[in-house]
Amino acid sequence: MTSATRRGRLKASTSPVTPRQPARVQAEQEVLRKFRIIFSSARKHFRSVEERCGVSGSQLWALIELRDHPGLRVSELALLMSVHLSTASNLLDKLEANRLIRRERTDKDHRVVRLYLTSAGKTVVTKAPQPARGVIPDALASIPSDALHTLDQALEQLIANLQIKDVGATSKPLADL
Repeated sequence: MTSATRRGRLKASTSPVTPRQPARVQAEQEVLRKFRIIFSSARKHFRSVEERCGVSGSQLWALIELRDHPGLRVSELALLMSVHLSTASNLLDKLEANRLIRRERTDKDHRVVRLYLTSAGKTVVTKAPQPARGVIPDALASIPSDALHTLDQALEQLIANLQIKDVGATSKPLADL
């Protein structure tokens, strides 16, 4: 038995897994810490939104888009929020039930429904903590285009290596994950 084997280390030829270098382990741990900061910051912001406004982060984002773009159609709101049409519709149902938005049909084509904030919806928006659309969308908007592209590519690699992937999450608001 060699001294390396006695100390609990296996020879490289008998090891089924390539040992990770300390610098690699340190880099992985640093990335994990950054993900924790991102997730925790988003959760903290969503809790603040719910406490101050009484709506979820995704509902507030919808209200912000309607404040900024009165008269949107449901499909346009879904595109702005990067969510599935049915997700946007469900958000709007809740907002309408709470009388924060109203739906109006146009005179020319009654199939077209336009969305507007009510006065109660406007009040909720004024109470919103900043950034109202969320900390992650706000941070992404401030990243230079080349860095955003690099981040996108790195995240693509990370997702490709996930053992379990929830691809359906791509059309869900972050606040609802």
